[in-house]
Amino acid sequence: MAAAPSPSVPACSDLPAAVSAFADAFVDFAVSGIFFPTFPSSSSPPPRPKTPTTFLPSLSRLVAIGDLHGDLPKSLSALRLAGLVPPSCTPDSPSASSSWAAGPTLAVQLGDILDRGGDELRLLYLLRRLSLSAESRGGAFLPILGNHEVMNVSGDFRFATPQGFQEFSAWAGWYRAGLAIKRRCGEHLDPQPRNPFLGVPKSFPGVKPEFWDGMRSRLAALRPDGPIARRFLADLPTVLVVGDSVFVHGGLLEANVEYGLERINAEVSEWIRGEGGDNARAPEYVRGRDAVVWLRRFSDGFDCDCKRLEGVLGMIPGAKRMVMGHTIQTVGINAVCSAQAVRVDVGLSRGCGNGLPEVLEINAGGTDVRVITTPPSEAWMYRKQEVEKAAAAVAEKSVEVKDGLALLRINSL
Repeated sequence: MAAAPSPSVPACSDLPAAVSAFADAFVDFAVSGIFFPTFPSSSSPPPRPKTPTTFLPSLSRLVAIGDLHGDLPKSLSALRLAGLVPPSCTPDSPSASSSWAAGPTLAVQLGDILDRGGDELRLLYLLRRLSLSAESRGGAFLPILGNHEVMNVSGDFRFATPQGFQEFSAWAGWYRAGLAIKRRCGEHLDPQPRNPFLGVPKSFPGVKPEFWDGMRSRLAALRPDGPIARRFLADLPTVLVVGDSVFVHGGLLEANVEYGLERINAEVSEWIRGEGGDNARAPEYVRGRDAVVWLRRFSDGFDCDCKRLEGVLGMIPGAKRMVMGHTIQTVGINAVCSAQAVRVDVGLSRGCGNGLPEVLEINAGGTDVRVITTPPSEAWMYRKQEVEKAAAAVAEKSVEVKDGLALLRINSL
């Protein structure tokens, strides 16, 4: 009697795309607890624009949120304040936290997602998933680039924390596992999976050895064409104009507008995607004291050069205000120069000010502008945390003085 034929077992040659998609979803969930939308095998995800968006019409409601600096709980507080996510969302419920609840609202986050905290990757994943959710519900969520994103892509990790290095070390372990899954399909994958760790140093003189793996992982992830840089940063604008509001992390001067806002966005995006090569420097207009991500002329103090600001805005058709992050406003969100300079960085992160969350809301095409502040029923919690943190710092200093993490700039990028 003939033996029954054994059922065929699918091989990688039969479903390489499915294996690759599974590996990506596996890594995403392991790193962030979030699944991204899946698409039928007959279709592909809608491509994100290669050149970042520079000009957008204003929706009926526009929201601006300042610097987040690696603090997931406080960032969620700001998102809840703005009504962008459900009131019940918490760091322990990433799926609910990435569900858009604001309908046709356009929200802009002013950059500096990275550094000073330990939730940098979880924040990047959350904000990207929130952006996708907003698109499907008639809204939009758009972070822009800050100086700390530019610094990290440049290999400048001066403001990374030990917790931040640990988070990237964990990412690297899961990412390597995903690569191993994909390699089971070998030559059947197109394109072939790229190993981002090739060519990255394994040791860093001047840095404590316990941080070497985190340094290596962070460098592999965030250098130009690194998987995290390409996926989460390369398509973000450096300057965004929404209706009559100009959003920029630091500020704009006349030379920036003359050079071209779309040109600045395109060149920064090309650099992050690695199109200039591994050794390319950041473009000129995001380097230096007067760069668009570093400028403080209109955000530091209340004695600004209002005439110059008015001139800069006059060069951008229809622009009435410049909304900026970068410089911590200890008094909360405020405006100067007849409300032409609006400053929204409240030092929200526990690693950088631990300020009370606030968000800016612009309604009715720019005619109705207001600040949404943390209600008193919640404010006491943040003040209590600040007092406890200060007390802990004093106690630690009285016990021992710890050596800080050595500073290192990777000049080979």
